[in-house]
Amino acid sequence: MNFAFKPTIQAFTVEEWGLLRVFIRRLFFVFTWLVCSVSYGAAQDVTLAPLNDDALRITGTLLGFDGDYYRVSSQYGEVTIDATSVTCTGPGCPSLTNFISDVTIAGAATIGEILMPALLQAYARKEGLAVRRIPKEDGQFDLYLQDRQNEKDVAVFRFDIVETDVGFSALLSNRADIVMALRAIRPHETEVLEDAGFGNLEGPNRARVLALDALVPMVAPQSHVTSISLETIGAILAGDITNWRDLGGPDSDITIHLRNPESGLAQGAMDRILAPMDKALAAEVIRHRSDAALDAAVRADPAAIGLGSHAQVRDARIPALQSACGFAQTANRTSIKSEDYPLAAPLLLYIPQRRLPGLARDFLAFTRSPGAQIVIRRAGLVDQAPESLPFALQGDRLANAIAVAENLSDLQSLRQNLAHRLRITTSFRFSDDGQTLDTTSMSNVQQLARALEHGDFDEKRLLIAGFGNESSPGTGSGLSSIQQAQAVKDALQNAVSMRSDVLDAAEVMGFGSQMPLACDTTPMNRHVNRRVEIWID
Repeated sequence: MNFAFKPTIQAFTVEEWGLLRVFIRRLFFVFTWLVCSVSYGAAQDVTLAPLNDDALRITGTLLGFDGDYYRVSSQYGEVTIDATSVTCTGPGCPSLTNFISDVTIAGAATIGEILMPALLQAYARKEGLAVRRIPKEDGQFDLYLQDRQNEKDVAVFRFDIVETDVGFSALLSNRADIVMALRAIRPHETEVLEDAGFGNLEGPNRARVLALDALVPMVAPQSHVTSISLETIGAILAGDITNWRDLGGPDSDITIHLRNPESGLAQGAMDRILAPMDKALAAEVIRHRSDAALDAAVRADPAAIGLGSHAQVRDARIPALQSACGFAQTANRTSIKSEDYPLAAPLLLYIPQRRLPGLARDFLAFTRSPGAQIVIRRAGLVDQAPESLPFALQGDRLANAIAVAENLSDLQSLRQNLAHRLRITTSFRFSDDGQTLDTTSMSNVQQLARALEHGDFDEKRLLIAGFGNESSPGTGSGLSSIQQAQAVKDALQNAVSMRSDVLDAAEVMGFGSQMPLACDTTPMNRHVNRRVEIWID
């Protein structure tokens, strides 16, 4: 007997599909955390007895010790206790006399294999320390910092080279202290980690931009494509455009090349290009395990288009990003550093709301120093040190201003206020709500605040200039351009550790939509246009 089973499938709405995707991602994230937790090993049991015998004893699992404080998962939840006020007993107790700072950093190979070791080497030289590398299985390694005089280890930085999402899972399972990420943390990751007591990793000082890269389109050198729009890239990725003939090229099927799905850069491409368009990735995609393999494959395939790291492109060609209204942006050091390039991509460290050993905190402070910026440039990435650009070099931006100007007085006002000034490459942008600074910009606030404290802008006059988009004022889409500029000034004043006369005297102005970087037609373009810049004279 034959039976024909015909299931009835009810169509999901876009909102329902979105909720389902979030649920699946959260389920996978928690599952990964459970697997990591099981593999973590035996608990480090300790009992902390106060010097006053009448006080409360704490028993639990030692989560960390920074040389001054114990962090314990106890019957009262997670607690942090001053080591000078208790005695520690149990197999997990650290040595107080031979303590060395022990920090585990998990996440993206792009950061962990080259950049972080180079920064640690530079920090060690500055502090008079030697560095010893200890290889481990599966390509992992530890870096020991040693006092040159007594040859005693003072710190060990353990590197767990995994993908970005696994790095967040390692943090959740207490197998990592810092996460290296090639994309911004996703909302469901933020929520799970905050619920677990790690703080809001989207909050101030929780994310640190080490350097900047960019996500760029890539084609073969012989390709006819010299420029392409973000909308077209999205349509290709979604499978809506499948033949180069539809884009004025030869009658040839388009082949899509991307990094492996676990890559933070690949995930960032989905988050920043397809997600705003509410589209899913096409089924026919060729994946690559490394940036070098991606570059080689695109170079060899005349019908290819890829998305990859600007710093890693060698032989493939990078088309300009062309807007429908004629605005174009090329990926170069200046456009990436100022984040004028729409797909500038920060290399991030995520630091939970917990105490790190003093030496680790010193190292993190060093990553913002001028010496660290030199190391970043030598690694082939874009550093965070502010640079100045004269008004005369704003040619493309001025052309955009002329194109959208409604009257001559707007252009005259723009020139009058900016022509005698230099633009600083540090820019600030806002989250999708238009009200709060995004992750990269919050880190930029700290970087610029340190520069102000060090006197880099002494004897200068600052103009904090807000630029909006056509839909910003009065439509509920965010702060007006002058409100954005004032919000950045307020954030800088909260970040400096001492009063800054230069900052107090800084002028705040709003220029609305007078100098757009992209057509004001899509959410991504409006995000690029809605910015605050620093100009000096």
